[in-house]
Amino acid sequence: MRPFLFDAATTPGEAIQAAQGWSGSPESRVHFLAGGTTLIDLMKLDVMRPGHVIDINALGASDLGRIAVGEGGLWMGALVRMAEAAEHPHINRDFPAIAQSLQLAASQQIRNMATLGGNVLQRTRCPYFRDVSYRQCNKRAPGSGCAALDGFNRSHAVLGTSDQCIATYPGDLAQALIALDVVVEIAGPRGVHRIPFADLHREPEDTPEIESVIRPGELLISFFVPAKAWARRSVFLKVRDRESYEFALASAVVALDLDQGVVRDVRIALGGVATVPWRATAAEAALRGKALDDVTKDAAAQAAFADAQAHEHNAFKIELGKRTLRRAIEQAAAMEI
Repeated sequence: MRPFLFDAATTPGEAIQAAQGWSGSPESRVHFLAGGTTLIDLMKLDVMRPGHVIDINALGASDLGRIAVGEGGLWMGALVRMAEAAEHPHINRDFPAIAQSLQLAASQQIRNMATLGGNVLQRTRCPYFRDVSYRQCNKRAPGSGCAALDGFNRSHAVLGTSDQCIATYPGDLAQALIALDVVVEIAGPRGVHRIPFADLHREPEDTPEIESVIRPGELLISFFVPAKAWARRSVFLKVRDRESYEFALASAVVALDLDQGVVRDVRIALGGVATVPWRATAAEAALRGKALDDVTKDAAAQAAFADAQAHEHNAFKIELGKRTLRRAIEQAAAMEI
């Protein structure tokens, strides 16, 4: 681990102000430290080399560390620990896909430490990114190439890829948030602004090193989950190589608003198969207004992966993703609410 300047902040404004004073290069820019379950690992691996680290854990004593429930929906501070949200009775009852996505992530020890904000902004587990002995990684070294394209790419993405990067987005919570139309708050030197969670992450295209719309020195502070008709009938399904402490090969979130077996509205997101949290709008369109039968489920699965691009070792993910989505639709439809 390389030397870095360390500060601690007690308010969001203090953290943002401290970040503005850093004049280092982009590679050594300021990073905020909360749970540290991603940042510290990557610093030890020499993948991330921040010149300035600002500890924001004290902000957890403010609204950023709280969960609030209202008639309009659910508000969660970005410093809420994953375990607290996973065990919250209101979230389990009214937003089950959120609770399930957290319960199936990492280990209990990590969930006790990791924050919601850090979780959704975690970086890829692509081995070519995390091992600096591989020189070709456009995320780590822009313009160097992508070793995964011609390397072992079983775990890599089939949706949202480019000729610059096929690294998979690894998180689970983000799929639930993008499916449930969540809005996030971001604080910066110009104040607080709100954006749909769907706009937070960026597909790699020609700049895979830019992973989100959050600028250096800005701070993700909260999530608002609207109380919609389909939120209670929501499911997160995760398929992986082993039953615990493993990232998804394929996952699906399905949230359904049903009226006597007919889909009035639906939200679908896919994980483990895409470069970013992936909203499957074509699959939603294939179900909306239709009865849930084998034909419509198959049509939704086909639509979800119509644009998938496989590589040498990950072609199986397309069929696996389709089957995972179909199972998630069936599980959501069978829920008693």
